Amino acid sequence: MFQLVSESIPLTGFGSALILGLIIGLRHSTDGDHIIAVATMARDYKSLFKGLWVGVSWGLGHSTPLLILGIIILLLKEAVLDFYESVATYFEFGVALMLIFLGLQVFWKIYKGEFHIHDHYNEHDQEEHKHIHGSHAHEVEGDNAHNANKHGPFLISIPFFRLKSYIIGFIHGLAGSAAVMLAILPTTPNFMTGILFLLLFSIGTMISMALFTIVVSAPFVASAKSETTSNVIISIAGVLSIALGCALGSDILFKTDFTGILWY
Repeated sequence: MFQLVSESIPLTGFGSALILGLIIGLRHSTDGDHIIAVATMARDYKSLFKGLWVGVSWGLGHSTPLLILGIIILLLKEAVLDFYESVATYFEFGVALMLIFLGLQVFWKIYKGEFHIHDHYNEHDQEEHKHIHGSHAHEVEGDNAHNANKHGPFLISIPFFRLKSYIIGFIHGLAGSAAVMLAILPTTPNFMTGILFLLLFSIGTMISMALFTIVVSAPFVASAKSETTSNVIISIAGVLSIALGCALGSDILFKTDFTGILWY
C-alpha cells in the first residue's frame, strides 16, 4: 500500500493541508490496484470523454468513505482509528476479490460476445464509422437495437455518473490504503485543517484518476475498428486484474509479498 509515516509529516495548518492533500491524492490514484480496476471498466466505452467520467465516478466513490471515516476520526481521534485499522484487512481482502471478479468478468463478456463492433452511419457527416461496445450482448440487429440500449440513464454527450465505478471506488476507499492516509488526521492542529486535507485529498484523487482513465482508455479507443485487437487488449487487462487480485489475496491470507514489487 501507499507508504506514509504520519509522525514525519504533521499537518501544521491550512497551507500544509492544501499541499499535502493534493500531492497524496494524486500519488494515491496511481496505485497498481486502482489503475488495473479502472482499466477493466474503461474498456466498455468508445470515447475518451466517457472514459474520463469512469475515473471521476471512481474518485467520488473512493472519497465517500474517506470523508465519513475522516470526520469520525477527527472527532474521536485514536479510539476510532485503532478499531478501523483492526478491520481494514477485511476491506483489503474485499479489494482482492473484486479485482478477481473484474478480471473474470472480462473473459465472461468475451465468451458471451458482449464485446462487439458496431457499424453506424452518421447522417450529419455522411460517413460510416465503427466502435466497440462492452455493455450488452448483440442479440438484435439494426440501429433500433442499438438505440434501445442507452448504456445508462444519461445522454452520451454530457457528463454522467457510473454506479459500477462508484461502488468499486467505494470499496477501495474502505481498504487499507485509506487507513494509512487517515493515520495523519489525529496529528491535525484543528478540525477545519483536517477537513481541508480530506477534501483536497479527494479532489486530487478524482483529478488524477480521471486523467489516468483517459490514458488507459486510449488503447481501447484506438483499437475500436478491430475486434481482435480490442479483445487482446481487454484480455491483458483481465489477466492483470486476476493476477493482482490473487497476489493481494495471498499476501493477506498467507503473509507473502507478491505485491511488494508494485507501486502499491
